[in-house]
Amino acid sequence: MEDCYTTRYKVDVSKSKNWRTIVSTALAAAVVSFSSGLPAVADLNKYEAETRGEFGIGSAAQFGSADLRKAVHVNENFRRANFTAADMRESDFSGSTFNGAYLEKAVAYRANFTGADLSDTLMDRMVLNEANLTNAVLVRTVLTRSDLGGAIIEGADFSDAVLDLPQKQALCKYANGTNPITGVSTRKSLGCGNSRRNAYGSPSSPLISAPPQKLLDRDGFCDERTGLCDAK
Repeated sequence: MEDCYTTRYKVDVSKSKNWRTIVSTALAAAVVSFSSGLPAVADLNKYEAETRGEFGIGSAAQFGSADLRKAVHVNENFRRANFTAADMRESDFSGSTFNGAYLEKAVAYRANFTGADLSDTLMDRMVLNEANLTNAVLVRTVLTRSDLGGAIIEGADFSDAVLDLPQKQALCKYANGTNPITGVSTRKSLGCGNSRRNAYGSPSSPLISAPPQKLLDRDGFCDERTGLCDAK
């Protein structure tokens, strides 16, 4: 014969099972309700991708490590896009916008960036050998440890860009033209000639970022070979 304690225990267990059933049902209903809202979220993501990011101010485009060899993307919007380590050899990005994009370690040998807006982009350790940067805007662009050997830079604007000193000196040997958009001379934007403001470039390595023991003369280069002269 069951005592009162056993009977009460069975009732409590029964109530507990009923409560678990109610909670499980409620959770299932919530999941179904949430799932029904997924199409709206998908539509929003699609819209952001089409407008290059949330509110149209960025880019949902992802090209990290992508094979873009000989690709043609003329006059397109790649603001804040990711091209990290992408293979962009001999591709055509003329007239395209890259504001705030990430292109570090990308290989853009002989790529065409004519008239492209590359301002505020991260192009650290990028290969730009023989790339066409004619009339491109590279204002505040980070180009540390990048290789621009043989690059076409006529009319390119490098104002406040971050370049290693040897690279800047190499570009100054043949820099010419004026950017049609900003109206800035390519040589002036690179700090060529007797400009002290950009005399040393802005290398990323702290070991070579300190000014050398020699300074540029106020009236021009003292040493034509190195572009430097003894400080007075």
